[in-house]
Order: sequence, then structure tokens, then C-alpha cells
Amino acid sequence: MATSSKPSEMRSFLVIWSGQLVSTIGSGLTSFALGVWIYQETRSTTLFAISLLAYALPNLLVAPFAGALVDRWDRRKAMIFSDSGAGLCTLIIAALLITGRLELWNIYLLIAASAAFSTFQWPAYSAATSLLVPKEQLGRAGGMVQIGEAVSQLIAPAVAGVLMVTVGLQGVLLVDFVTFMFAVFTLLLVAIPPPPASQAAAAEKSSLLQEATFGWRYITARAGLFGLLMVFAASNFFSSFLSPLIAPLILEMTTPDVLGYMWSVVGVGMLLGTLVMSVWGGPKRRIHGVLGFLMFAGVFTALLGLTPYLAVMAVAGFGAMFMHPIINGSSQAIWQSKVAFDIQGRVFAIRRMIAWSTMPIAYILAGPLADRVFKPLLAEGGPLADTVIGQVIGVGSSRGIGLFFVIIGVLTILVPLIGYMNTHVRNLEDELPDAAAQVVPGLGSESDANLVIEHVLNTAD
Repeated sequence: MATSSKPSEMRSFLVIWSGQLVSTIGSGLTSFALGVWIYQETRSTTLFAISLLAYALPNLLVAPFAGALVDRWDRRKAMIFSDSGAGLCTLIIAALLITGRLELWNIYLLIAASAAFSTFQWPAYSAATSLLVPKEQLGRAGGMVQIGEAVSQLIAPAVAGVLMVTVGLQGVLLVDFVTFMFAVFTLLLVAIPPPPASQAAAAEKSSLLQEATFGWRYITARAGLFGLLMVFAASNFFSSFLSPLIAPLILEMTTPDVLGYMWSVVGVGMLLGTLVMSVWGGPKRRIHGVLGFLMFAGVFTALLGLTPYLAVMAVAGFGAMFMHPIINGSSQAIWQSKVAFDIQGRVFAIRRMIAWSTMPIAYILAGPLADRVFKPLLAEGGPLADTVIGQVIGVGSSRGIGLFFVIIGVLTILVPLIGYMNTHVRNLEDELPDAAAQVVPGLGSESDANLVIEHVLNTAD
């Protein structure tokens, strides 16, 4: 096989990546600003939690059909459709706000619509990356993709806060709309090669409904991929308890401005992790990057709840978020290299749907478990206050949530250990053929198949 580089395809990936990077930051601004607006208008954490569900549920309901359509459509057009639709939803929210007609139900409905459009974006983006980046560089590409999320987490709260004071929520929404349009513009500048036909797709000629369930059948027929997906579903369930509880945990001990500083420290951890993953590409044995670093993340999560000292908690949050880009980048590289290119839309959509399916459950349970179970355990005079646990973790209003975090950390460590005990998960990189080996002779262009393997990142040695 030829080893010549294809710099034009790598340039296409970088152009797409730059547009999605800007768009992700814009979406982070809107997410933070809308959350502030909802809480200021309602003073209700429950109503704020509903906005999280409004975003999560469409991802679960629409994902199978979005994935099937992504495989039917040109991947570039699917991403344009996604960014344009989500941008339009943002513009409608801004218009309703400017005209004085914005109500809470409008926001929930438009968040859900935006999430439905965004459901197309991730499988299309992932599948396009598989076609533009060679297998050995997919870990680095995964790290680069996560840079947008890290930068958004680092700067979006501060920038959105300034914009809310200076130009208001409508200004934030309009900035976000411009970032969506920039992403669309970058997509118009590039071409994405069509995927070569695979044996799996050649055998699957059916209706949209059947194609929507194809991803599930494909994954469950491959024990290693299914086991890896279950690892992520379980770890997402545990980590999703943290999202609604981390701010209350810290605010029980300090002021909102200190919380903001700690958020920045945590954001730096994630940004540094993405930069390391972008340069390093992860371990050669990628399953070790997933399971090994997930165990480290569990250790840092437990440390986050173990002590009431803010400096230690900041270090723990930094460490936990540093691990996630390596975990996600290694996992993404496995899926992109092992799933046939022309079915990645369907498979990746089902993959995200299952991995995220546990998150709404955690969102719903987090508050009641914290308030009714764990806080009373370590309150003054509580059942565990005078035990060894109380002596180690401490006693007070925040220490019950701290105990909850320690338990979540321990469970997060156990999940990859159980995954590693599964031989199919541990050996999936050996058991499953690479995607390029699944091309159907005579159906997929040999030159197109070679494109996927021959590209060399400009940063490669």
C-alpha cells in the first residue's frame, strides 16, 4: 500500500475543525447565559434541571434516525443541516427575547429542537474525521476535537458573564448565531470524500426504520464494542451525578467568585488534557487509554469529595478533567478505526444514544439522594457523624455530598476494572478488523479506501 501523504484532506479536517471549535465556544456562551437567565427568572433549580433534560432527551429519541440519515447523506451536508438548524433555533430565542415574548416553555421547546438538530452533527463529524485522518492519527484528532469543549468550559462562563452585563442575553444569542454561521461557512469551503462500501452496508439494504436499528444490531454482534459501550454507559451514569451537585458542594463552603476561580482551574485541566492528547495521540494500546485513565479519573473524583479543603478539591477537579480527553480520544479512535466507514453514522448515533441514556436518570436522582440520604448522614448528630467516616470526611452540610462523591469515585474505578476482566473488551483491538479491511472489493474505490490510511498529519514526525 502506498504511503504518500494527502495534505489536502488533512487541510479539510483542519478547516472543519476550526469552524466547529468556534461554534462550540459560542454554544458554551449560550448554555451558560440561558442557565443564568432561567435561574434569575424562576429561582428554581428544578426548572433549571428541566432544561438539561430538554437537551438530553432529543439525543436519545432522534439519534437512531439521525445516524441512518447521516449514512444516506453526504457528511458535509449533514453537518451544514445540523449547524444551520441549531443556529436558527438560537436566532428564534433571540427574536422572542427582543420582542418581549420569550417564555420558559419557548426555551424548553427550542432547546429540544436545537438538540435534535445537533444530534446529526456528532455522528457526521466523527464519520467525516474517519475519512480525513489516518488510523494512527485518530487519537490526536480526537484530542483536537475536544479542545473546543475545553476552551468553552474555560472561558465561556467568564465571557458570557461579561456579555450578559454589557449586551444582555440577546447579545450572547446573536454571538452564538454568528459562530454557527461561521461553522457553516467553513464547511462550504471543503470537500469530504465518500466512504468506500463495506460488507456490512452491502448486506443492509432496507427501510429507514430498519437502518435506524442497524447500529444496535451491529454493536451487539461485536462483544468487544458492546462491552466498551456498557463501560461508558455505566461511567456516564455515575459522573452525571456530579453535574447538578458540584456547585452546591462548593457553594456550601465558599462564595460564588471562588467557585468561578475553581471552575477556571478545572477548565485548565481539561484544556491541558486535550493538548496532551492532540500531541501524544494516546497510548498505542488504546483500550488501556480508556480503561486505565478512567480508573485515574475515579481516584480524582473520590478525592474531590474526601476533603473540605478547596485547594485539594481544585487539584482533584483539575486531575479528573485532565483524564477525560485521553479517555474519550482513545475510545473515539477505537470506534473510528474498527467500524466500517459507510455505516459510522448509524453506529455512532446509537453509540451516543446508549452511552447517554443513563444521564437523565442521574439528573433526576441526584437532588433527592443528596438532600434526603447523604446530607443527613453527615449532618451534625447524623448517623455517621461520630463514626470513622465522619472523622475522615468531616461533619457538616457539605460533607454528605462529599461522601456521595467518594462513593461515585469508587464505583467509577470499579467500572473499568470490570471492563478489563472481559476478554472481548480487553482484546477488541485484536479481535476486530480495521475499517479499511472491511471494504467490499469492486464496490468501494481502492483509491478512496487508501485515502483513509495514507493521510499524514502535518504535525506528524
